[in-house]
Amino acid sequence: MTMVDVRRVKLPGVGVLHTFITDDGGKVGVIAHRSGHSDLITFADDEGGPDASKVSLRLNEDEAHTLAELLGGTQITESLSALDQIPGLSIDWFTVDYEDHIAGQALGNPADRGIAGLTVVAVVRGDSANPAPAADFKVFPGDILVVAGSPEKVVKAFAFFRTGEVKAKTVDAPPGG
Repeated sequence: MTMVDVRRVKLPGVGVLHTFITDDGGKVGVIAHRSGHSDLITFADDEGGPDASKVSLRLNEDEAHTLAELLGGTQITESLSALDQIPGLSIDWFTVDYEDHIAGQALGNPADRGIAGLTVVAVVRGDSANPAPAADFKVFPGDILVVAGSPEKVVKAFAFFRTGEVKAKTVDAPPGG
């Protein structure tokens, strides 16, 4: 299996563009917008000229996750999908970006950060999973954190991963939730 050279370009005010060139000379790109949706784009390499065919599809978050799974998402996705049906349990994936607070930091213990009851199930790095990572596990841009907990705690964890702060406001939780 060969590594694909993925180029990453920040698009100020928009998000991040990831592109790579296929074996047949085509170019594939994904624009991950700050708003959460993604654009999947394909086009011929620069030599295609103005007549080169271009395709652009706008995908919401669910569609992007579905496409990723269809293209060969990780085995973690398959094994956790049954757990996602348990009431009150939310399992979600957080992709670490360069600007995120958690990038370059040790994972730490969520309870020490005011998010008791949340578990980082695994950290996916490239083609390998690191199940039940220890608190000193260092997180890097591109890593995918698989977390499990109540929906409210997942929201708090994602806020912490992005900003370093745990938001105190609640999200329409039932009493005691």
